[in-house]
Amino acid sequence: MKKISFLTIVLLTVFMVACKTDKKQANEEAGPAESTQVGEEVTYSTDSTTMKGYLAYDKAFEGKRPGILVVHEWWGHNDYTRERARMLAELGYTALAVDMYGDGKQAKHPDDAGKFSGMVMRNIDEAKARFHAALKLLKSQQTVDSTRIAAIGYCFGGSVVLTMANAGEDLDAVAAFHSGVQLPIMPNENIKARILVCNGAADPFVSEESVEAFKRAMDESGAEYEYIAYEGAQHAFTSKDADSLGQKFNLPLAYQEKADKESWKELQELLNETFNK
Repeated sequence: MKKISFLTIVLLTVFMVACKTDKKQANEEAGPAESTQVGEEVTYSTDSTTMKGYLAYDKAFEGKRPGILVVHEWWGHNDYTRERARMLAELGYTALAVDMYGDGKQAKHPDDAGKFSGMVMRNIDEAKARFHAALKLLKSQQTVDSTRIAAIGYCFGGSVVLTMANAGEDLDAVAAFHSGVQLPIMPNENIKARILVCNGAADPFVSEESVEAFKRAMDESGAEYEYIAYEGAQHAFTSKDADSLGQKFNLPLAYQEKADKESWKELQELLNETFNK
């Protein structure tokens, strides 16, 4: 009986190993699962400027869904902006990574970044025109519910989306990350969007005075908002390239994983609450 039991165990073990091997070989032959996410370059324009954006959505989600504009850091429309658009697509949104500089222009040096971003923020009418062009393109997409739109931005992009919200743009929600809050248009009663600001408490580019002035203006506006300052987080805390860029140009930039993940969670909660997902 013992010999029979032992042989039975051996045969069962061999059978199970063979089944696993066959399944593994079948999976390898089938290849990796086909991605349902779509990412495509798009071109749009104002009367004076042609811009190059990036549209991302996931075909696995059916029907129309909220659309989200993603505005880049002062470096310009780059892979980081596109990655955030893809992350939003994974969550079931259609996201458009916009180009506020025109021609897909990117800065290779902080001096150029400051020049490019300054030209946009000092000419608010042109900034609005470029933002409107991106908004029009996003709303026209077949996968987008044009009545449910949000905008998020990083660094310079955060200042852009906050400024657009303050200008009374028809947005449901706006989120800014490591963003300046001393803006061309400060918060006022025209705000329609729910506002989220996620900044680093150790960001030397965002003064305590500017934060207090921003909060005071937000309180007076009556808008719904939340300002979060992450302890120890410096400028560009959501970007994994921040450390190398900071070292290269001797700037106080640093990635902080904890603040990055927590701020992304805050964004998801804002969007879920706003769009009742």
